Amino acid sequence: MAEEAQKLAYLIEKLAEEKKAGALVVLEVGKVSLIADYFVIATGANKAQVQAIADQVMAGAKEAGYTLLHREGYAEALWVLLDYGSVVMHIFQPAERDFYNLERLWSHAPRAGMTSAQQE
Repeated sequence: MAEEAQKLAYLIEKLAEEKKAGALVVLEVGKVSLIADYFVIATGANKAQVQAIADQVMAGAKEAGYTLLHREGYAEALWVLLDYGSVVMHIFQPAERDFYNLERLWSHAPRAGMTSAQQE
C-alpha cells in the first residue's frame, strides 16, 4: 500500500510539472500523521493555471486507474484540494500558499518526490 501511495504521489508530481506548476513539494506526511501518506503541494500563478494543473492531475490519475475521492476549491481556484486518500494534492495561488504555509505546518514530515531527489 505504501509503495502504491508513493507511486501515485510521484505521478501527481509529474503531472503537475507538465503544467509548469511552481515550487513543487512532496511531503511524506504518513511518517508523522494518519491524514494521508503524502501531500503534493504546488503553486499556480493564477486561477487559470491552478485549474489547468488540477485538470491535468485529475485526468492523468484517472487514466492511471486512481479514483478521486474529493475535490474542493476548484471554482474559486485559490486553493484546490484533490484527495486520493493516501495522497492529497494542494494547488495554491501564490498569496494563499504563503498564507497557509503548509511546508512550515508539516515541517516535521520528510520531503520526498522527484524534485527532492534532484536537489540532493
